[in-house]
Amino acid sequence: MLQTASPNTDLAGREAEFDVELRKVFKVFNGETAVRGVEFNIRRGEFFSILGPSGCGKTTTLRLIGGFEMPSAGEVLIRGQSVNQVPAYRRPVNTVFQSYALFDHMNVRDNVGFGLRLKKMAKAEIQHSVDEVLELVKLESLATRFPKQLSGGQRQRVALARALVNRPAVLLLDEPLGALDLKLRKQMQYELTSLHQDLGMTFVMVTHDQEEALSLSDRIAVMNDGRIEQIGSPQEIYDAPKTPFIADFIGDTNLFEGHVEEADESSLLVRSQAGLDLAIERGESGADVADAPRLDRGSAVAVSIRPEKIDLHLYPPETSVNTFEGRLIQAMYLGTHVQFTVELSNGATLTVRQPGSGSERIALGTAVFVSWSPSSALALSR
Repeated sequence: MLQTASPNTDLAGREAEFDVELRKVFKVFNGETAVRGVEFNIRRGEFFSILGPSGCGKTTTLRLIGGFEMPSAGEVLIRGQSVNQVPAYRRPVNTVFQSYALFDHMNVRDNVGFGLRLKKMAKAEIQHSVDEVLELVKLESLATRFPKQLSGGQRQRVALARALVNRPAVLLLDEPLGALDLKLRKQMQYELTSLHQDLGMTFVMVTHDQEEALSLSDRIAVMNDGRIEQIGSPQEIYDAPKTPFIADFIGDTNLFEGHVEEADESSLLVRSQAGLDLAIERGESGADVADAPRLDRGSAVAVSIRPEKIDLHLYPPETSVNTFEGRLIQAMYLGTHVQFTVELSNGATLTVRQPGSGSERIALGTAVFVSWSPSSALALSR
């Protein structure tokens, strides 16, 4: 069975609680700050993703861990040891790039064994290690093929094998599935999960794909403008975002800006800028997400309601709380669900998502009602 970096590795630090730590790390390029005081800890064996839009600093953060960039301030630690002055080739990490970076003139076996040959390992040991990792990624039968003879998914497996054969303490994945089509991406997501479970190795992935991060990760760090806005489990990030940016970036949501009109220990009433009165239940499933600012009367907020939390009715529902009249202006059948766009009587629009099976066909222009529970809404400080 493939093992991770041995205890004799300079930076193995077996007593360290975390495999990776960033402490108030900054990175400045030509006067522009790309990473702003980033802090997080990654536990041993964790699948940790750094998620954010293009240009938010996530790839730079990964390069700081890998040693391809050095911090302008702050400290990067691997297994309890500072690596600020340690070059990339001496760190117990390996990186898998989106471009694969394979050698076209080498076959699969030679590509995978390249790093071991640089280390001047014995031929028999190289052969054993390469055979072991090719079996792990299911490429034994393709060992003599060249990269141009492989599919995108197979080339990605070769890139993974080449990183894994060095037995790193930490595997860094830089948009690893970005070059694959949808079907291959889904397949590789499953294979990455299986590899992570089998190896027990620490994976650190950078991605802009929310679904990818949610489906693969133990924890996610969401970045925006060089900063970490929230770190949590996929469920925490989706169900309890701390900022309007995260609510809008992770999945789909309906956002209404407004102010708190009334507040007590159990609920809030928010008046949106469009004039809607929105009732919100405090608590873990509603307002006042842990560590977020306390919301009181007069607080400027953005209210987030996920499309799947909204019910669509042809007749007025029994409750008047968070119930609004409108008309259907768009319906998109998307297989597993139907996505409706409803224009409310005040001109605001809502996205509503219903299961694909059993959803009624409703003619465009039909008068409808939308409603949702106060516990389904989040009030986020602006």
